[in-house]
Amino acid sequence: MRSQIFRILCNVFLEGSSLSDIILGLLYTAGLWFLFKKCGQKRWKAFIPAYKSYAFSQCADREMEGRILFMLECCMLPLRVAMVILTSEKEGVFLTVVYLLFGIIYTVYFVRVFIGLLENLHATKWWLVVVLAVYPAAVFLVGILKRYQPERQISEIDEDEKNYFSNSVSVLENGLTVNLEARTARDFFKNKYLLRDIHMNIKPGSMVLLLGGSGAGKTTLLNAIIGYEKANAEIMLDGQNVYSNYKQMMYDIGFVPQQDLMRGSDTVLRTLTDAAALRLPQNFSREERRSRVDEVMKIFGLTPVQGKLVDKLSGGQRKRLSISIEFLSNPTLFILDEPDSGLDGVMARELMQQLRMIADQGKIIIVITHTPDRVIDLFDDVIVLAKDEHRTGRLAYYGSIENARTFFERDSMEQIVKTINREEEGGDGRADELITKFMEVQHV
Repeated sequence: MRSQIFRILCNVFLEGSSLSDIILGLLYTAGLWFLFKKCGQKRWKAFIPAYKSYAFSQCADREMEGRILFMLECCMLPLRVAMVILTSEKEGVFLTVVYLLFGIIYTVYFVRVFIGLLENLHATKWWLVVVLAVYPAAVFLVGILKRYQPERQISEIDEDEKNYFSNSVSVLENGLTVNLEARTARDFFKNKYLLRDIHMNIKPGSMVLLLGGSGAGKTTLLNAIIGYEKANAEIMLDGQNVYSNYKQMMYDIGFVPQQDLMRGSDTVLRTLTDAAALRLPQNFSREERRSRVDEVMKIFGLTPVQGKLVDKLSGGQRKRLSISIEFLSNPTLFILDEPDSGLDGVMARELMQQLRMIADQGKIIIVITHTPDRVIDLFDDVIVLAKDEHRTGRLAYYGSIENARTFFERDSMEQIVKTINREEEGGDGRADELITKFMEVQHV
């Protein structure tokens, strides 16, 4: 019994119970212990079955492959234990075959991770010969040899705290104040920063463009502002905290997502009437709701098509209806995610002109659009988000359109996006430089 328990423990922690397996397992664990110290990992992770493979991949900056290694090893662990416990020859052969199949896939991904490790340590690829011969020895050698030092260290949250500092802005009595310290998400075994250090004031009557490359955090920022996905932030609208007064303030914020969820079999009037019952305060009478529906249809030019089915509307009409639904509550803050998506230049401009007129009534309009230059004259300010070296969304600029052109030394908004996009995304890769430049401007 004791012998079987010993074999099980060896199979779990050292990947085998024979003398050679135990020696190689100890060699591998020792190598990880030294390697993790070099790379900024916590060394106790070298003793955790399966998880150590994921931690090893982080040292190589190959986290996605590490996730696969972790899952493969989670499948292989019970197989190793079962091969010790089961005595049937038929079952043993079956488990061995399955284990070997997992092992082949594991080896492929392990080699890919090790290649990444060699790149991080600036080691030559001949080390792969050692890996293919006996990988525990390879890990042990790169772990103990001082000549191999990582180019990039990691931490639990994979961020360099000294690059971040709060620059909170004072709260506007009228308008939107955003003081966002961080928006994080749990990503596999660690926290990941999605957004950091975003502080701004937006005054009533402003129409603001939200600009940034793919993955910069534009939608994440909007969700944080409206309270849909709360961040470590203080979001104040007309002096009231959006997060702590969410139910009371839900009528003051309108959000139009990129995709609408309207029923095609309903008429325009029925769609707006049903929306009014949900979005307007309960103390509104039926007559007051109908009056508001008529008013919104007039604003967005939908009165002539009020009896038309949603499925029969043109693309521009459908977009205006989608916006009208959110505008029923007469929000103070109106946010739109690509409202001009799928529209031609003429219809897109007409739609943006309507939003400009709404902003001129003292509302705050924030818009994401991927074709900003055709309507840029309608905006007052621009927010530019960029991904820093840690792939965290940061504020690279906030201010007027004209000053943005000067700050980035670019004539168009599309050129600005190209400037901050990373080189592998077809950009100029200047995000970190410009984020730092804007931080310095803020702190002058």
